Amino acid sequence: MKTKLTDLLNIKYPILQGAMAWVSEANLASAVSNSGGAGIIATGGRTVSWTKEQIHLAKSLTDKPFGVNIVLMDKNKDDILDLICHEKVAFVTLGAGNPVPYFDILKKAGILAIPVVPSLKLAKRVEENGADALIIEGMEAGGHIGKLTTLALMTQVIPEIKIPVIAAGGFSEGRGLAAALVMGASGIQVGTRFYASKECTAHINAKDAIINAGDTDTEITGYLRGHAVRGLKNKMTEKYIQLEKDNAPYEQLHDLIVGTSKKAPVDGDIEWGLVQAGQSLSVIKSIESCEQIVLEMILQAENAIKNVTMKSNTN
Repeated sequence: MKTKLTDLLNIKYPILQGAMAWVSEANLASAVSNSGGAGIIATGGRTVSWTKEQIHLAKSLTDKPFGVNIVLMDKNKDDILDLICHEKVAFVTLGAGNPVPYFDILKKAGILAIPVVPSLKLAKRVEENGADALIIEGMEAGGHIGKLTTLALMTQVIPEIKIPVIAAGGFSEGRGLAAALVMGASGIQVGTRFYASKECTAHINAKDAIINAGDTDTEITGYLRGHAVRGLKNKMTEKYIQLEKDNAPYEQLHDLIVGTSKKAPVDGDIEWGLVQAGQSLSVIKSIESCEQIVLEMILQAENAIKNVTMKSNTN
């Protein structure tokens, strides 16, 4: 399945693995890359030494392209960028800040720059300033989200952009990949489905929570304060939303949510930690290998496209 994205990254299938804080590390990234997609190591909240260790581990586990995500609000982002440029990974995804100042640095190191953007305005800006591709992430995604849906972003961004566009937010199986390709995207980014994979090192409690979740089992915290994060409903999200409605001071909200992104995937606390997950949950029925997940997505996408073609030919 060739697209502009597979050509750009030299991968077999147009599937990126999402950068999930405290979840996306070398084992998961290398497994996705070995399966024909492109894995990503997430550095959010991590140290430079941890990032170096994970890049080296990924290189020992795969000879396929993989990337690293930089959270631009992190204080050590420049140090992590220096490390990445020295290690010469294939590509970098950038989010939660202005990515433009980093494009030239990455290009000089021979690394592809792929920013995450939430709107058409920002998509045009990063393209004009030299991004190699871009990710449009809809609010169906897990973790930090914007205000537009994936469909709305694909509808408005893809026709205006010439570089490869990767759609993210709500993609858990192959019909979504087919839909994105038909819309003109060059590929998709998948997070939650790979969270519930055998190679993911996250705590089994978090993986089981995803498997057992239904279509309405996510909640958005921080929406009223402009810092929206989607995750599975639990005791923490219920308390947070009630505090928001009661106009609780920022300090109280901060104390409740600080560290929750680590508590669930690392410690296994799925009631007071946050399992950051997207909305397309009911189709995730079991913990499978990354290879099974990727191959099933590709088969589903190919069948979906064939069915559309067959129906159009009979009409």
